[in-house]
Amino acid sequence: MPSLPPDVHLQRLGVQGLTRRWDRTPDDVVRRILAVQAQDLRGARLAVRSRSTGLLARDVDAAFDARRLVVAWLNRGTLHLVAAEDYWWLHPLTTPQLAAGSRRRLEQEGVSPAQLETGIEVVSRAVTAAPVSRDDLRALLDDAGVPTKRQAFVHVLFAASLRGLLLRGPVLPDGEQAFVDPVTWLGPRPPDADPDEALGRLAQRYLVAHGPARDADLATWAGTTLGAARRGLAVLGSTADDDGLHRLPGAPATAGAVPAPVLLGPFDPVLHGWVDREAVIGRHVGLVTSNGIFKASSLVGGRAVGTWTLPGGRVTLQALEPLAADVAAALAADARDVHRYLGLPERDMLTD
Repeated sequence: MPSLPPDVHLQRLGVQGLTRRWDRTPDDVVRRILAVQAQDLRGARLAVRSRSTGLLARDVDAAFDARRLVVAWLNRGTLHLVAAEDYWWLHPLTTPQLAAGSRRRLEQEGVSPAQLETGIEVVSRAVTAAPVSRDDLRALLDDAGVPTKRQAFVHVLFAASLRGLLLRGPVLPDGEQAFVDPVTWLGPRPPDADPDEALGRLAQRYLVAHGPARDADLATWAGTTLGAARRGLAVLGSTADDDGLHRLPGAPATAGAVPAPVLLGPFDPVLHGWVDREAVIGRHVGLVTSNGIFKASSLVGGRAVGTWTLPGGRVTLQALEPLAADVAAALAADARDVHRYLGLPERDMLTD
C-alpha cells in the first residue's frame, strides 16, 4: 500500500478528537467515532476520556442506563459501542455477512441447529422480560440443555445478536452490562434504510472521524466488502485523490496539529480505523499481539512510545523508548486524569 502523505496522520488524529477535545458528552464522542470497539468495556470508556474534557467513566455508564448508548456485535463481528439510534441501521448493514461464520463456529462448538433454536428462544424470552446478566443467561441455557462449554455460550449469544434479538445495555453493580432485547429497550425498530442510503451514510460517518482514508480502510473497519465501501463513497460523492485518499465532500482542508501526550486505553480507535497502523505504532509492533490484543498505549507526538497498565488501581507506564522530562511530566499529569476519570484514588504514575 502506498505510503501516506506526511500530514495525513495528524489530520486523522485531529478528526479523531485527540488534538482538540471539543466533545462534551459521551454521546458526542461515540457519535463522532460512530462505532468504538468495546470487547474491553474499560477500554471503550477510556476512549471517551481521551476525546473529551471533564467527564467521568460513570457518565458513560449513565448513558447506557439512559438508553442513549449500547454495545452490540457489529463491524467485523466484534463488540462495538454505538449511539442507540445508530444501532438500527448499522446492524442490518454490517452483520448479514457474519452469518455463515457464525454457523461454522456453532458447529465446531458442538451446538446443533436444534439446540441453537432452543437457545435463541430461551435468550430472547429472558431479555424481553427484563435485563439479564451474563451468568443468569448461561444458567438458563444450561437448564435448557444448550451447550455452553468453551466458546459455545458466547456463540449462541452472538447468533441471537445477529438476528437482532440481543444488545448490551444497562450497567450492573459489578460494572458489567446486562443483556436486553433491542425493541424492548430502545423502542420499535424503524424501517430499514435504502441500501444505497445506508452505505452513503456509513461512508459519510466514517470519514467524519477517519478521513482522509482509502476505500480499503472503510471496508476493513466496517467489515463490508470493498465493493460496498466503494459504493458508499460513490453515493456520498467522494472521489479519491492521487494517493487514493477520500475526504468528506466540501470539508475544508486543514493542517494537522500534534496532539498533547496522552494515555490511550486498550483497543483504542486509532488502532482500528485504518488498514495500516504504522503511523501510530511504528517499530513498536508488540502493541498489537498475535492473538488480537491491542494494548493500552502512550501517544507522544502522534505516535506510540510506550504501554501502560493499571495494577492495583495505579497507572504504571512501560516506556518503549527514552522520554524527555517534559514528556514524562505530561504523561504523569494525564495519568492523574485517568485516576480521576475512573474514580480511583489520586496517585502518582509509576514507571517500569
